[in-house]
Amino acid sequence: MTGPDTNGPDDTPLDEHGLIARYFRPLATPPGAYELIDDAAAFSPPPGADLVLTKDGIAEGIHFLPGEDAATVARKALRVNLSDLAAKGATPVGYLVLLGLPDNWSEDWIAGFASGLDADQREFGALLYGGDTIRAGGLVVSVTAFGTVDAGTIVRRSGARAGDLIYVSGTIGDGALGLLAATDDARLDRLDTGSRDHLVARYRLPQPRVALARAVREHASAALDVSDGLAGDLDKLCRASGISARIRAGDLPLSPAAATAVRADEKLLSICLTGGDDYEILCTVPKDRASGFERAASTSGVPVKVIGEAIDNGADSVFLGADGRPLTLGRRAFSHVDRTYSLR
Repeated sequence: MTGPDTNGPDDTPLDEHGLIARYFRPLATPPGAYELIDDAAAFSPPPGADLVLTKDGIAEGIHFLPGEDAATVARKALRVNLSDLAAKGATPVGYLVLLGLPDNWSEDWIAGFASGLDADQREFGALLYGGDTIRAGGLVVSVTAFGTVDAGTIVRRSGARAGDLIYVSGTIGDGALGLLAATDDARLDRLDTGSRDHLVARYRLPQPRVALARAVREHASAALDVSDGLAGDLDKLCRASGISARIRAGDLPLSPAAATAVRADEKLLSICLTGGDDYEILCTVPKDRASGFERAASTSGVPVKVIGEAIDNGADSVFLGADGRPLTLGRRAFSHVDRTYSLR
């Protein structure tokens, strides 16, 4: 892991090796991290295991609000990657981090960032193996995370079949509504302070469903994490599997805060379905494995709910309202290249 490639904002030289030693080396405890003094790290998967790798990045003003606390930025960057691993049924092992720093970075900010990584390493068991820090036009954090599964057991998007039940973990829509709450959107004016705080917390710090990974690996036919919106991510799974889906919108698991918001303004249901930032697991489970999946999920402590069924149909997935008629959603997902969806 190398340090910043320029001096601090006050032009005072900062010893990059001392920075790494103080804040990041304590996180890099695996033998293959070589105490962050080499050019690369090494990791050997256990016998009979496959290595599962994922990479996601977050940028200020796009994936988190400007001025966000450093520890929260670090934890969100790591967690969105752990969410991908969980959806593949993988046990997290380690990660690499690229930290792109703007001109106004400070050592205190880096200390806070490292403390956030430390907190989530302790919670989820993924350890730092290396990375880089560079000067950037804005704050960007990119994480490459890796985990393991028994050989041949990774859960892909392409295994769903007509007749499979469609499950989602946790609750849907809190992340997208949380962004509205964090930016004082008038559509949430009728929510009380406690409900708004819940939604903002869900947006700022997602909860990767690492505890559900084993249940997904042992019972699901296909899975992915819901990062860009339930509707759009379900479409991705359906296209990969060559099936479609019929979803009962009334069966969607909403938190009390989200349910209150939707009752006050039914148009917010579309945002819950398409806005993203949920980081829940969406999976398909054959009917004869459904009871086993539900028992395993209960044991893991992660709630899951059936929201529909996979069908043999080449069209996009359909969300049915209470009257049985398809809902009109417009955009079906967050787009990383669509500037109208950013915070800027």
